[in-house]
Amino acid sequence: MAQFTIKDLARELGVSPSTVSRALRDHPDISDATKKRVTALAEKHHYHPNQLAQSLQKKRSSTIGVIVPEIRHHFFSTVISGIEEIAYENGYTIMVCQSNETLAREILNTQALVSHRVAGLLIAISSETTSFDHLSGVLKQGIPMVQFDRVVEELSTSKVVVDDYRAAYEAVVHLVESGYRRIGHMAGLEGIALNRRRFEGYRDAMRDNGLEVEEKFHLHGGYREEDGRKGAERYLALDELPEAILAINDPVAVGLFSRFKEAGVRIPDSVALVGFSDTPAGALIDPALTTVYQPAFEMGQTAVTLLLKQFDAEDDFVPETVTLNTRLLIRGSSHPREEE
Repeated sequence: MAQFTIKDLARELGVSPSTVSRALRDHPDISDATKKRVTALAEKHHYHPNQLAQSLQKKRSSTIGVIVPEIRHHFFSTVISGIEEIAYENGYTIMVCQSNETLAREILNTQALVSHRVAGLLIAISSETTSFDHLSGVLKQGIPMVQFDRVVEELSTSKVVVDDYRAAYEAVVHLVESGYRRIGHMAGLEGIALNRRRFEGYRDAMRDNGLEVEEKFHLHGGYREEDGRKGAERYLALDELPEAILAINDPVAVGLFSRFKEAGVRIPDSVALVGFSDTPAGALIDPALTTVYQPAFEMGQTAVTLLLKQFDAEDDFVPETVTLNTRLLIRGSSHPREEE
């Protein structure tokens, strides 16, 4: 006989599977009357809840593991806040680790969370993660996983992303419409899907507007402010500067801005800048940074909601990808050029 599931309990009680799941975890948002009904029916059918819903041999805690590249990055700290809100509402706590943008630490983080028998894993991969055996191993153990923002496309998991291609495309179109023609791209490290999609959006927007992608203006680097400063040094070493630069994210754009300012390069008169993610620092510099807004809090909420959905789905789980909307916030760093 097939094992009685949360869905079966929910159907018989006329409530949602998430209500049954929370009632079985004694969540404070569920009334005592509902908890008693759920518990009584579960006992009747000899249902024993397992928050992983995949393993009869290894019971795991009501803790969800979270791995991000950097907690200090405003984008990821906001994602974590979104995760925590929904997790708490559903009776879960979260355990957060940061990979510090290294594959080695990401592997250690993964091993540590698995050893703590987390109910599931939420992860944004590091800039070094171009091999993913450690994540495949998590899935082989039956541990539910959802990827967000920076993802490994080859892994069969649910994912939460933004349309990086379209966001980058629209940012470059804005620069072109503002009068800029020789536009550079300060990209992230090669091999990451997110970097590839943003570059493709940049490249296609240039080509669609009859403009050439000049290789000397297309640089690769990391994701931190110091990487932006290093990128600025490389631009300053060229015989000429690009008219505008699309940066992989806001910290890199702020790093470009600060080093250019030290060198006497005026923003946007000499070089216009556009960032990605809408961090507070970008709004505080003068002129303020034009940037692509990413819904970080919503991304966290969506990621953990997909994980909870996987818990309840049990054997019926089918991975899904949710693509959230972005919008371009136009500020002073990309002010239209005056016609010469």
